[in-house]
Amino acid sequence: MNEIIIIGCGGHARSIIDLIESSKEWEIKGLVGQPNEIKNSLLGYKIFDTENNLEKISKKYSNAVIGVGQIGLPSKRIEVVKKLKNNNFQLPIIKSKFSTLSRHSFIEEGTTIGHGAIVNSNVKIGKCCIINSASLIEHDSRVGDFCHISTGVIINGNVEIGSGSFIGSGTIIREGIKIPPNTIISAGKRIMGLPIKAN
Repeated sequence: MNEIIIIGCGGHARSIIDLIESSKEWEIKGLVGQPNEIKNSLLGYKIFDTENNLEKISKKYSNAVIGVGQIGLPSKRIEVVKKLKNNNFQLPIIKSKFSTLSRHSFIEEGTTIGHGAIVNSNVKIGKCCIINSASLIEHDSRVGDFCHISTGVIINGNVEIGSGSFIGSGTIIREGIKIPPNTIISAGKRIMGLPIKAN
């Protein structure tokens, strides 16, 4: 198995650990957190260093995954990715063993695909997205970089989600809708008509 570290130690990091363990493709070597978290552990994995030492860490490990969540806009995740890229980390796609991805879909680096998620034919998903548990992205849809598609979201065919957007749990988006970049949609919405203006 390939070695990987997780950046961030909150609730989303717990979900990432579960995804990695389900895939059997990666071996988690530990987590990078805040100074006050050092020497603690998360689900049995040691928090061994901080983001301030990424240059040193990169000499030992080359693969990393973002364990920082996204509620709203993705500024913190973007900041983390810039630091990782500046230190030459690779950001692999992490997908659950229990997800379904069409072989005709295209997913970019750093994106994670949760348990029970379905990504159908000719879907394109950008960099460093969270495609969360039990979400559905239908044929010919596009999801920009740094989006969070939350639990149980249904995105119908030929939808475009602009980069940096957050789509809350249980949201349903009708086919053909275009969501502007940096849009926040709260949980349970039905988007059936004109696109929402970005916040």
